[in-house]
Amino acid sequence: MRTYAGERAAVLTIGRIYCDLIFTGLDEMPVLGRELFANSMDIAAGGGAFISAAHFHHAGRHVALVARLGTDPLSLHVGHQMRESGVDLRFIEHAPDAGPQVTVATVVAHDRAFLTRRAGPALPATLADAFDWAEAGHLHIAEYATLHEIPDLVARAKANGLTVSLDPSWDANLIYDPGLLKACAGVDLFLPNQEEAQAITGSADAETAIRSLMHAFPCVALKDGANGAWATSGGCIVHAPAEPVPVVDTTGAGDAFNAGFVDGWLRSSPLETCLAIGIRAGSVAVGTAGGATGFRLSNA
Repeated sequence: MRTYAGERAAVLTIGRIYCDLIFTGLDEMPVLGRELFANSMDIAAGGGAFISAAHFHHAGRHVALVARLGTDPLSLHVGHQMRESGVDLRFIEHAPDAGPQVTVATVVAHDRAFLTRRAGPALPATLADAFDWAEAGHLHIAEYATLHEIPDLVARAKANGLTVSLDPSWDANLIYDPGLLKACAGVDLFLPNQEEAQAITGSADAETAIRSLMHAFPCVALKDGANGAWATSGGCIVHAPAEPVPVVDTTGAGDAFNAGFVDGWLRSSPLETCLAIGIRAGSVAVGTAGGATGFRLSNA
């Protein structure tokens, strides 16, 4: 059953936490044998689970992050930023082998490239306590890689009465897995972007891809960048255009969209409203470097 405001209205987000090193002000992407100099660099707490959690909190929904965090200097810096975000951190496991986890993002216009290091296992020792949290009614899984490492994650969430959303997130080693959709059985809301949907369905056309995915999930929201976003539920397909906004950094825009769309979905809003909320959140996120910082700067 879908949750609403009040009892069990809180959200759990689960996934890896990264220290994002974001290079902006580049005219081209790095190439082998050449050195480029960026005009700006920002250090921000990253990872889809945290970025979505920060935007859930901004939307006024109680949200707790379920994750592991290292004890190294980069992880400590990230932890400080997270404490300032307003996200509930009671289910963070602190462990030396959980860091440093780092993503280097290079941003050129609307394009970006990432180099990432993962550390340790994804499964937090706090997961059982998180599922026992009486306020939680929904679990958002920030990347399919987390579900791949914790294959009973959806089943455990369902057994505890939670609805589940999942962003597959790009992972070249996993996104083409023919068993991906089967492994996602039980997910209520699937949130790919166009590139991920193409890898999963084989279709480069967003509408065709979402028509293919609509048979696997009760609800699908497909992010199509500058072309806006699509959503489907109950056989209905709707599209909404993107907002024309200045773009500084698209890192985390999809995770911001996820939080907006899921928040609307949990309130039983129409698909059109869910899309509008998601697109607004994503538009705010691209206005500055770091997906979880955009809304704070826009409100300053």
